[in-house]
Amino acid sequence: MSELVTGEAVVLGLRPARLPSRALASAIDLAVTFAVFILVSVVLGIASAALDEAAVAAIGVASFLLVLIGGPVAVETLSHGRSLGKLACGLRVVRDDGGPIRFRHALVRGAMGLVETLLTFGALASIASLVSARGRRIGDVFAGTLVIRERVAATGRSVAVPPPPPWLVGRFAQLDLSGVPDELWSAIRQYLTRMQQLDPGVGRSIAERLAGELVARTGASAPQGVPAAAFLAAVVHERQSRDARRVFAGHRTGAGTGGYVEAPMVPVAPGTPASPGFAGAGGLGGGGGAGVAAVDGEGGGVGGSGAGGAGAAGEGSRGGGSGVGDERQRRGGTSSAGFAPPG
Repeated sequence: MSELVTGEAVVLGLRPARLPSRALASAIDLAVTFAVFILVSVVLGIASAALDEAAVAAIGVASFLLVLIGGPVAVETLSHGRSLGKLACGLRVVRDDGGPIRFRHALVRGAMGLVETLLTFGALASIASLVSARGRRIGDVFAGTLVIRERVAATGRSVAVPPPPPWLVGRFAQLDLSGVPDELWSAIRQYLTRMQQLDPGVGRSIAERLAGELVARTGASAPQGVPAAAFLAAVVHERQSRDARRVFAGHRTGAGTGGYVEAPMVPVAPGTPASPGFAGAGGLGGGGGAGVAAVDGEGGGVGGSGAGGAGAAGEGSRGGGSGVGDERQRRGGTSSAGFAPPG
């Protein structure tokens, strides 16, 4: 596993590329580069047939430098480290800090590649890659870059996001999450699933940065004294709970119509008796099944409309709810990834 840790927490699971994959990518790049060089040389040879030998030699040297050095440098700069060979092998060149490379990095790699790959037929680059702990050649060392594997084989099991502390469950029920982009959610999930593998200081700084971005997107500040990692876990849990409720309510509503219709969440005041319009024992088609209990364990269940009775809804009201309310009570004794309450 790579020792690379980025501030964005987006490449924590990537691994440095080793010699076989890098050699295959270089072979593909060299084949394409030499094919382009030969084509350019033929075209320039025909176009400069009327010139003297000095001009032809100058054009030949210029085309050699532009195609064999300038071409790879331009491709790596514009593609942010993905040449044709690297793209085919699932590799990418990044900086030592995990960020995308710039022109100066690609220029140093290309200039050193002329010596390492072309003049020594790849022998010097192979030896340097074998000696390096992270498979870097001399050009990577001087440029401050690293070739990583973007495509990693699946392990066959998914890593679940750790649950938040019980004292934070439901605390962000009113938080507006519509302005949070998918990229930020992905970064938060990757951090939460790998935070136990990070150095405590590095993990704390990443959590604080992600929490700051989340606060900026939602417009609500984190509670005083709540650790940044616990805040992130609680907000992710709230989003997953909302998604689960929407899916469940949509399936219950679309069961009688044959389609998927998202059911609105109707608030129920504490102590309000269940009405026949909410799902009880009857539901949509008269079939059984209790509805979703109110979030705080009070009131009747919310479900589809129809001719159902209010029996099961009343039972949900007296028993504290058979849905999310009981789920919260059960979560009170579960583990919370080592989070501790403030104070």
